[in-house]
Amino acid sequence: MNALAIWTVDHADDRLDAPRSRPRNSRHPLSNDHDAATRPKGDQTAMKRYILTGTPGSGKTTILRRLATLGYATVEEAATAIIADEQASGDAEPWTRPAFIDKIVALQRQRQMASSTTAPSVQFFDRSPVCTHALSTYVGHPIPPTLSAEIERITQEQVYDRHVFFIRNLGFCEPSNARQISFEDSLTFEHLHEQTYQSFGYNLIDIPAGPLPERITTICAAISRLANS
Repeated sequence: MNALAIWTVDHADDRLDAPRSRPRNSRHPLSNDHDAATRPKGDQTAMKRYILTGTPGSGKTTILRRLATLGYATVEEAATAIIADEQASGDAEPWTRPAFIDKIVALQRQRQMASSTTAPSVQFFDRSPVCTHALSTYVGHPIPPTLSAEIERITQEQVYDRHVFFIRNLGFCEPSNARQISFEDSLTFEHLHEQTYQSFGYNLIDIPAGPLPERITTICAAISRLANS
């Protein structure tokens, strides 16, 4: 298996030119009374940027997009956008070059800075530069100066909340045309992310496998606890 096959995706909207953030007040046509309890209240004074991380196939992106329908501001994953854009331009394996990591770092920074102009009270990010550090280690690329500098920046400026939502594996990893990774490899990737975040001093909040509504409720309850702590 090609190590970076785990990062390729089969979503048509993962191109760089696709919208990256979701409007805070958008609602899904299937929204129900459960949404009212989990929708952001808008009464926090300080911006909170929460990271969602985990192994491919854990349901992380599904959670992010559900949070968007509840009115939360969200920023989607940069690595998948880079891959989709490069592949659309004819480069089948952009991850084979170390410059791939630099491109992810640049896009992550660009999206984070752009999201700051909207100033919502709570934002959710699909991965962060810490994930990029884990990815670079996993594929054997040296950590580039751009990534080291970006991690130093987000640490010094306290860009992201120190509490990170770690989306646990579902007990399986369903392959697709784009996601070619065994469940065993996905567990290795998950463990590396866990170690990397802990090494940078982040506190992981486990979101165990379960129905989507339960995972959303767990995340929203954690946010409420953190806001009151």
